[in-house]
Amino acid sequence: MFESGTGQFDSVDEVVDALGEQGYIADSRLATTVFLVNRLDKPLLIEGPAGVGKTELAKALAKATGRRLLRLQCYEGQDETKALYEWDYGKQLLYTQILREKIGQVVADAPTLEDAVDRIGAQESVFFSERFLASRPLLEAIRSDEPVVLLIDEVDRADEALEAVLLETLAEYQVSVPEVGTFTTKTPPYVVLTSNNTRDLSAALKRRCLHLFLDYPTAERELEIVRSKKTGLPDALAEQLVGIVRGLRQLELRKSPSISETIDWARTLAVLGVEELNATILSDTVSVVVKYDKDVRKAIGALPTLVDPNATVPEKGHGHGHGHGHGHDDQDPPAPASRQSSPRDDDDDEDDDGGRAVRAAKDTPGRFGNTYGSNPLGGDTGAKPITPPKVPAERGTRSFGAGLGRKRAL
Repeated sequence: MFESGTGQFDSVDEVVDALGEQGYIADSRLATTVFLVNRLDKPLLIEGPAGVGKTELAKALAKATGRRLLRLQCYEGQDETKALYEWDYGKQLLYTQILREKIGQVVADAPTLEDAVDRIGAQESVFFSERFLASRPLLEAIRSDEPVVLLIDEVDRADEALEAVLLETLAEYQVSVPEVGTFTTKTPPYVVLTSNNTRDLSAALKRRCLHLFLDYPTAERELEIVRSKKTGLPDALAEQLVGIVRGLRQLELRKSPSISETIDWARTLAVLGVEELNATILSDTVSVVVKYDKDVRKAIGALPTLVDPNATVPEKGHGHGHGHGHGHDDQDPPAPASRQSSPRDDDDDEDDDGGRAVRAAKDTPGRFGNTYGSNPLGGDTGAKPITPPKVPAERGTRSFGAGLGRKRAL
């Protein structure tokens, strides 16, 4: 039987039960890996998409084993002082001020400045000792008198230099401090590293760890997880919601819905008192699981068929409104009123011939004057230059401009 604290799991089934008591539903593959971490004292590297329960596993493991949880949250630009240790310079300065008189006594009879410096240098170990050493998560996990679970979260976000710092800790469970010495753990911590695969981790880091890829669970397991969280949503609706979320994950989204977001969506619908899932209520609350505007539009478009696979979603036209008959729709749009059938439609052929004759009669050479393309010199054909037709003077008096000129004159 497993004993809290330093005890060990006796079987894989015991791991499943212990994690289950903490609300973490583990399958046999995950439980087997945790069992090996417990027995082999090796770090565990968990990779997979965000929101599949990587961090929660470390928390549940700490609760199940009764160990204290230490967490190192990784980020870009992080250096070793935030992960291992740093010197408490403020405390050192305070002690220097307090001990000023004592320092004066040490150097009081020094014959030269060099001798005074040597005497102060001989006391360096006083100010660079464990008294002034500020432990960060890695060193704290090694120095801790009680067993701990060390969570190194999102290690892929840290720089590669931090990975090199981790190697000694993960391989030997020790940390070297040049001014003090090497600290070695009394009880090896359970180390869990998580990665969202934003970049590839080094082979040296992976070689020191047990590896587990944690993907989205099966529908049955995800439903079991949602039910275990007591969201307040009826089981039938929870089962339908899990199917809808899994359908959204099949879309090409920038970020697929996580398990934790499925739980949040179930709680949201329970708070709203939803008794039936329909496309309207799901569209109104889809932002709980979909976080980007483009993804929201894709999700809203897919929800009707995810709710009811037999639903028919009307296709939206292109909205050109030109009436050109591009052939985008199954049938041509109705003709405008100005182009609807009239008595003349029966004589389309005769009208067309008459129209050609009228246009040909007006198409006389030089009607536009000596403009570009009018060939005033006849080109290579040897034709005589074209003389523009004369316009009678009375035609100008009937024009709009002429009439406007007379009004202004009056």
